Amino acid sequence: MEVIGTVRRRRGVSQRALARRSGLSFRGVQLLETRGHDARLSSLERVALALGLPRTQIRRVVAGALSEPPDSLYCASVRILEDGEPSWRRHFMDCVDAVRRSGSAAALKTPAAPELPESLRAMAAGIAETLAKERGFASPGWTRTIGPLANPWFVAGYENLKAAAIVESPVAFRSRNVFVLANFLERA
Repeated sequence: MEVIGTVRRRRGVSQRALARRSGLSFRGVQLLETRGHDARLSSLERVALALGLPRTQIRRVVAGALSEPPDSLYCASVRILEDGEPSWRRHFMDCVDAVRRSGSAAALKTPAAPELPESLRAMAAGIAETLAKERGFASPGWTRTIGPLANPWFVAGYENLKAAAIVESPVAFRSRNVFVLANFLERA
């Protein structure tokens, strides 16, 4: 979990000092800071405590993640972080399909992970608002906190489709400077 290294450095703590404070081995701390390492909850709690964070915070985050529907926008965003940015379309579209199948707003209630790039958080907000409107329920409140991108993002990526995207893009996307074609949320 690279975030542990970031917090540790921000607080001016060496890996060796963190190992001493947490009761973990030096190698254990190194592994915890490695991307893709499958850490034990007890180790994360010990590190959080050693960094001055409340122990219960970790359990609350884990419980929150477990309460999310597996095809929620939040879970999709976490999968994007795990699989890399190029996977965004697949994971977001799985969420779109799940919402359309279930007809429930539950998959949209939690915002995308804050670590997600700004462009993908804007995309997630556009998806949430579009699906809410399509299904007849209120847009999630968190979408109002996602403003427009500094530079327009033309999702199709083809120069000759820019004009069509400007005209066709639903307001939920266009208001965030994200431009998609009208059939963007449809599977091929």
